[in-house]
Amino acid sequence: MALLSALDREHTIAPEGYSRWLIPPAALAVHLCIGQAYATSVYKNSLVQHFGASQTAIGVVFSIAIVMLGLSAAVGGTWVERSGPRKAMFVSASFWATGFLVGALGIATGQLWLLYLGYGVLGGIGLGIGYISPVSTLIKWFPDRPGLATGLAIMGFGGGAMIAGPASRQLLSFYDDGYNPAVATSVADGDALTALFLTLGVAYFVIMMFGVFNIRVPRPGWRPDGWDPSAVREKPLVTTADVSAANAIRTRSFWLLWIVLFCNVTAGIGILEQASPMIQDFFRESGGVSTVAVSAAAGFVGLLSLFNMAGRFVWSSTSDLIGRKPIYMVYLGVGMVLYAALAFAGHLATALFVLLAGVILSFYGGGFATVPAYLRDLFGTYQVGAIHGRLLTAWSAAGVAGPLIINGFLDAQGKPGTLTADAYRPALFTMVGVLAVGFVANLLIRPVPEHLHEPAAQSRKEVAA
Repeated sequence: MALLSALDREHTIAPEGYSRWLIPPAALAVHLCIGQAYATSVYKNSLVQHFGASQTAIGVVFSIAIVMLGLSAAVGGTWVERSGPRKAMFVSASFWATGFLVGALGIATGQLWLLYLGYGVLGGIGLGIGYISPVSTLIKWFPDRPGLATGLAIMGFGGGAMIAGPASRQLLSFYDDGYNPAVATSVADGDALTALFLTLGVAYFVIMMFGVFNIRVPRPGWRPDGWDPSAVREKPLVTTADVSAANAIRTRSFWLLWIVLFCNVTAGIGILEQASPMIQDFFRESGGVSTVAVSAAAGFVGLLSLFNMAGRFVWSSTSDLIGRKPIYMVYLGVGMVLYAALAFAGHLATALFVLLAGVILSFYGGGFATVPAYLRDLFGTYQVGAIHGRLLTAWSAAGVAGPLIINGFLDAQGKPGTLTADAYRPALFTMVGVLAVGFVANLLIRPVPEHLHEPAAQSRKEVAA
């Protein structure tokens, strides 16, 4: 009982003199772990062979996890705000770790549905709760620099795969002597996969517990030294009032921002999902052989992860200086130019292709990291975590739409391994149109009407709690 009570919000109030710079590492402990979701391709082929299933059947596991991320964040957002970050992060760690353990049972017994249930459903719930749980707390600790704060944490989600990918390959080679991480076609046996999932489940739970017991909420009335809250009144689209989650979804601005996030993610995830074969196809010679080796294509995927991670920190921090609306004009407007350039000139030089794709992925990551600060500007800190959770349904929808658009066009152009840069142009121009829709939606975002603001006493009580 004492352990459970330690998770309550009232037991997480920071003492006098507590440094707010201890909060981002606690958030990172969670986001680095759940960022492993982006590394599932490392053992995808091994799972295909073990279960004797198709690529699509195994790929569904990742899709289930992303859909559950959005749904659990939307449904559980208000509970996260009410219960506090420590309890929410503990629940996230429990679901995330249990997902791996149930997945390990499915692998050991050859039951694919258990992998769907474990890594997909349970793991996806852990993803959603873990993704939003530190966000509102970081914003309350960094009211003067919300873009920097959320960028620090959400950067971890983008970078989690950079750690999890190599670590998973090395663990598989440790558990299976026949697995060679340097060979793209190498696959591990079922026992090694089972051991991998068990190891990851236990390791991630322990690491996430560091975040759980180091997270704190600011005490009532706390503010950063030298920060004047009245200064935010001078900035457009930034409110000093608060809006509840229930009222937020009644506003036009919420749904416009939903469209903005959906369009930005749809465009970025289309490249992310197809990155390795895409660079090979763009530089395929007339004889059908690509000048880009499989190993180089894998390195390109890792480089995109760097751009994705760096963009989450650099662009979200920049938004503190120029504002949230202008930075999304960059993400979407410049993104249209980059996609068009990739379609017309990406095949001319490998370095140019890598640069264009890298900047596009930096905008993809930046859009994720900036959106919590955009929500704080529009709706205040009252229930920003709950509002963020509802907005993440745009991610779930984009996670389905982006790959469908890219793969649909490519399927119509020919078979994998025979495609060239020309085959990608219809899909890339479609993404230009998708970004244009998001650009217009961002321009239409306006401040929330005053009649939807919470009474001052109510919001102050909630923010202080």
